[in-house]
Amino acid sequence: MKKIIMFAAVLGFTATLTASASDAKGNWDALCAKCHGADGKGQTNIGKRLGVKDYTDPQVQAALKDEAVVKAIKEGLKDKDGKILMKPTAGLSDDEVNGLVAYMRAFKK
Repeated sequence: MKKIIMFAAVLGFTATLTASASDAKGNWDALCAKCHGADGKGQTNIGKRLGVKDYTDPQVQAALKDEAVVKAIKEGLKDKDGKILMKPTAGLSDDEVNGLVAYMRAFKK
């Protein structure tokens, strides 16, 4: 009986991780890809205009701190003149925001 309970717990945990990963991809595709690209390179029309960073570049990834990425997702980004570069992403839970950060980190080559 204990083995069945342990198996069910592991299976549930694995399903949660898989769902989280697919949620992160879905959120990326819906909220981020239009500027940052589906591949994280930022080579979209909007991304090029805004000077979006290439998240596949290890140096770019190394310079980014998770806390700064979380803040940018939650609060948006403005340039030094106050022009909005990225709108805040409303309605995401902390887990969803952290999932986006992890998804972005996976672009590093």
